[in-house]
Amino acid sequence: MKRNTGKHIIDIAMTVVLLCLMAYQVTGEEAHEWCGIAMTALVIVHQILNRRWYSALLKGKYHAYRIAATVLNILLLAAFALTAFCGMSMSGHAVPFLYGMVRVSFARQMHLSMSHWAFVLMGLHLGFHIPAMAAKLGKKAKTALTAAFLCAAGVGLHLFLRRGMADYLMFRVPFAFLDYDKAAWMVLLENLLMLLLWAFLGSTGSLLLRKIGRTEKPT
Repeated sequence: MKRNTGKHIIDIAMTVVLLCLMAYQVTGEEAHEWCGIAMTALVIVHQILNRRWYSALLKGKYHAYRIAATVLNILLLAAFALTAFCGMSMSGHAVPFLYGMVRVSFARQMHLSMSHWAFVLMGLHLGFHIPAMAAKLGKKAKTALTAAFLCAAGVGLHLFLRRGMADYLMFRVPFAFLDYDKAAWMVLLENLLMLLLWAFLGSTGSLLLRKIGRTEKPT
């Protein structure tokens, strides 16, 4: 129980820091770098708390949900690692002694794209945990939560498309186009809504995979 509580606290902290990291125009360069260091530390702590999961990777049977969750976790860790490495390669404040580990032009492009992949994968990861967290809720509460979740996801989809996030994911642009005139709370709220879009997709996918898992033969 204590380990699960610790994981939940770390997940919440990672989500908050992630939203700040995606709001570069709000934090500024120096705070952005220190948020990146904080996220790196949180990811390391999360992996330590999750050591039992790693020890069980090659054990037991694999069904659709477990396969998807395993792939998602590995991809998320890889995205975080690449984002952190490239970010540190451009650092001028938090870890300036690591500046230039790789070519800065390469690091900038990779950092931009991988940070957005980390954002998407983090949303999916959070969504995978929502069904279990909401399992004890009553039917009316689940219906209300689903309706609110769906509305937030719809707004998040609109924002995601309007901002051209797919261009960042597909390495199509070398720089982020940010609105420095927008209020800080609005930037953070919009980032949260876009994160909820992927959390909604993750939770929906999780439910579908669990249903498939009840009918298929594990491998």
